This record gives sequence, structure tokens and C-alpha cells, in this order.
Amino acid sequence: DIIPQPLLDQYLSMTDPARAQTVDTEIAKHCAYSLPGVALTLGRQNWHCLKDTYETLASDVQWKVRRTLAFSIHELAVILGDQLTAADLVPIFNGFLKDLDEVRIGVLKHLYDFLKLLHADKRREYLYQLQEFVVTDNSRNWRFRYELAEQLILILELYNPNDVYDYLRHIALTLCSDKVSEVRWISFKLVVAILQKFYANSANALGLSFINELVVRFRHCSKWVGRQAFAFICQVG
Repeated sequence: DIIPQPLLDQYLSMTDPARAQTVDTEIAKHCAYSLPGVALTLGRQNWHCLKDTYETLASDVQWKVRRTLAFSIHELAVILGDQLTAADLVPIFNGFLKDLDEVRIGVLKHLYDFLKLLHADKRREYLYQLQEFVVTDNSRNWRFRYELAEQLILILELYNPNDVYDYLRHIALTLCSDKVSEVRWISFKLVVAILQKFYANSANALGLSFINELVVRFRHCSKWVGRQAFAFICQVG
């Protein structure tokens, strides 16, 4: 009743490999790009019409198709709601996390937007996986690590101080020693945001422990770049 059935059938057939050969090699990418709009039009009650098509696109051999879905999975999660997201999108999201950097960056750019839609227990499962974003296919891809630091600043609000100390603190310290200055700069802001998180939640012991770690690691560093990092962290703070 929402859209004509022949039109929907025509859209769903865009994932047919034969059409890619005879009509347009980019047809699957166009299908992936339009999917959130189609899902919004149909409504979450009709998601079953699109689920198989979405899963087919998510496993497409072309990374550009998977990349397109990775960039919009947070929008689809808003449309579908928490239950359908947990059941149908989380497995695909997990697959994108292990994909090529070209696909992972789509997930990374909207990591906060996706994680905030999950229930707290499901969200905690990703704490350890966040460390995997530090490693990239190409170490020269510094913008990936920059994006990670930016997202972590936002993600801090989603976790309690103990989780931040146990998991996110290590990532922040690693990024503070990055070879690229732009990554280090945004990481200094992340470090200060972590300290603010501790003291805003009365986790003074964690804050003091982190400060002592920064002093040992940077203030007393044998290399000038480490001592400079400490000065910049103080400046940001």
C-alpha cells in the first residue's frame, strides 16, 4: 500500500549479478546508497521486505558497495529501532569492523551515532574492539587514527569512568605518541576529556592515577617530543 509492488520488485532486483553485467556495473552501489531512503519510506514494520537485500549488499564483493552501507548503517539503525538493530544490523556492523580500511572508515566516522543507539550491555561488548581501530592496513593512513580520536571524545559519555580507565585510556595514550602531529594534537584533547570525565563523575582516584601516568610517560620522557606533549596537554587542559 505504500509503494507499488512492481516498483519494489524492481528495486530488490538491483542486487542480481546479471543486471550488473547487462545494465550497469555500479547498480549495486546505487541500490546500497538508496536503501536507507527506501527503508524510511516502507517503515520498520516492513523491514522484512528489505532484510535479505541488505544482507546481500553487505557481503557484496565490491568494497565500494560495502563502504556505502557502512557510511549509512547508523541512519538505518535510527529507522529500525533498537530491537531490529540488535538482531539484524549488529552482525553486519561487526563484519564491517573487520573489513578493509575503506569500509571501516564508514563505520568509524559514525561510531558514536551507532553505539549510542545500543543497549548498555551490548555497547560494552565493543570496548575491547575499539582498540583494533588503532591498527590500519596502511600505517600512513593517519586520518583514520585522527577520526578515531575525534570519535572517542564523543564516546566517553557512553561509558562509566572504570570502563574509560580500563579500555579507552590505553588507546588515548597510544595516539598521543603517534608519528603524525595532527593525530597527537587531537589526542591531547582526548586525554583532557578523559580527565574531565573522571572528575565530573567524582572518580578522583582514577583521575589522579591517570595524571601520575601522564607525568611519568611524558613529563619525564627522555625525548623532547614527549615533554612537549605534556606541555600541550597542560595547555589544552
